[in-house]
Amino acid sequence: MRITLVHPAGFNFVPGQPDFSVFANRMPPIGIAQLASWLEQFGHSVQLHDCLGPYAPPGIAANAEIVLATEPELVGFSATTSGFMDAVDMARIIREQRPQTRIVFGNVHVSSLGAPILEHFPEIDALVVGEGEGALLDLADGKPLATIGNLIWRDENGKIRVNPRRDRILDLDELPFPAYEKLAGFPHAYHLPLFSYAKRHGATMITSRGCPYTCSFCDRTVFERLYKTNSADYIYRHMKYLRDRFGVHHVNIYDDLFTAKKQRVFDLCQLLIDKPLGMQFNCAIRTGHTSDEMLVQLKKAGALMVSMGIESADPEMMARHKAGVTLDAVRDTVRQIHAAGLRAKGLFIFGMPGETPETVKTTSDFILSLDLDEMNMTKFSPLHGAPIWDECASGTSGDLIEDWRLMNCLNFVYLPEGFSSREEMDALYNWHVRRFYDSKGYRRRFARRLWQHRWSLWHIIRHLPQTIAAARYFSANQAQIEAAKRDFARHPRQPLGLQPMLSEDLQIDNRVAMSSERLSRRQIMLQVAQATAGCAPDTPHGTAE
Repeated sequence: MRITLVHPAGFNFVPGQPDFSVFANRMPPIGIAQLASWLEQFGHSVQLHDCLGPYAPPGIAANAEIVLATEPELVGFSATTSGFMDAVDMARIIREQRPQTRIVFGNVHVSSLGAPILEHFPEIDALVVGEGEGALLDLADGKPLATIGNLIWRDENGKIRVNPRRDRILDLDELPFPAYEKLAGFPHAYHLPLFSYAKRHGATMITSRGCPYTCSFCDRTVFERLYKTNSADYIYRHMKYLRDRFGVHHVNIYDDLFTAKKQRVFDLCQLLIDKPLGMQFNCAIRTGHTSDEMLVQLKKAGALMVSMGIESADPEMMARHKAGVTLDAVRDTVRQIHAAGLRAKGLFIFGMPGETPETVKTTSDFILSLDLDEMNMTKFSPLHGAPIWDECASGTSGDLIEDWRLMNCLNFVYLPEGFSSREEMDALYNWHVRRFYDSKGYRRRFARRLWQHRWSLWHIIRHLPQTIAAARYFSANQAQIEAAKRDFARHPRQPLGLQPMLSEDLQIDNRVAMSSERLSRRQIMLQVAQATAGCAPDTPHGTAE
């Protein structure tokens, strides 16, 4: 079957304004690249189109024409929440011009919302929820729709059918390496975040699926509760493949938590030490769960920087959203990272329920006290399948603008009750960012690493006209930009108030994560059982006539 897989663009900066952010960070869509190599392994012909790619044209219609030119029999859109409506608009054009083409959507947005998506968007034929390889292969092989696990579809009468979930892939080493070669411009025209690497070219890898933890802000509806990993040998061969085939010498590993299985990390480090590839990599660790020995081995193996999710420095916010992480543990972990000769990057979220100007200033003070090498502060966007979604959508502790296109972690769609306006939040966010990058500590570290940053600086110089144009545009059009953010109209076809479709296990996990009393899964399950029993029909032995 001829299949085209698409990564829609969505908004990456200010809605309705030029998107200059891709100059600083353009990473390949690993998900559809992985699906492409999997499907071709079974004899299907697959093409990829990245609407954020270096050679993609601007605009929905132009990108839809590129997809149509591949003459696909099946088009698969991998859409996040913010990119979903772009994908719908492209799907409508494809449906009008090529009505016989089957159109399928996957990724986190449809995995969390499920069947109601099909009710609102008739141009979509089916949804693949959860892990995509098995369902897409069954579709490509022409199997009866009723037999395909992880599929939500319409029957011949237009009735929406929800098939059971299929078993997860237990051995991720069975998957071929992503089809990077199908991405136009890879790797030279893609690039990692500026100043996050010292060698070029760069690429990204994902070496696990799922996460063993439940944070209030994370949506786990794709992989649910099962955490699986590639082996150390597979990761080593994958890195070697990227180096030998594409000239890649730096890899960002974007696992939710790379070091969750410690022996795997030690085994990989030993392989990289015994048989060096001349490559560097970045990865994520969990505060308080990393030893001096592991950090030393990561450094020897080629690690440049490790990231850790901290989210906030306010104790109440941490207890509510990032259970198990303390400020003392964060300080100790940063010291351990620096002692091992690694760079430390802190990851923070601004604007979750409970946030106030005071908690942000506390977090900003804490960030500067840590002497971090890099930090990223995300603007909070609630996700439909996350434990915190119900609270945000209910309006009990703040105001939510449920505009899917703006839910990209770059806009304050949620206004906590501790703030008077989103403009106040933007001003405080900008204050902190300037404060961090203008600090003496950051400037001193940056100056010491000018040679290490040479490829990032060269990238800026190569795009200097665009960079200057961007600076002039945003300085000269502040009023227009603020008006665009304030008056941006929701897509006329986007529904409101759809309820997440969660498995019983995830419902329990979410209740555990949001429990103020820190109840266990067992206690929550008992409460659910008691509530269910209290609502059961009053018939002998619980049976119905």
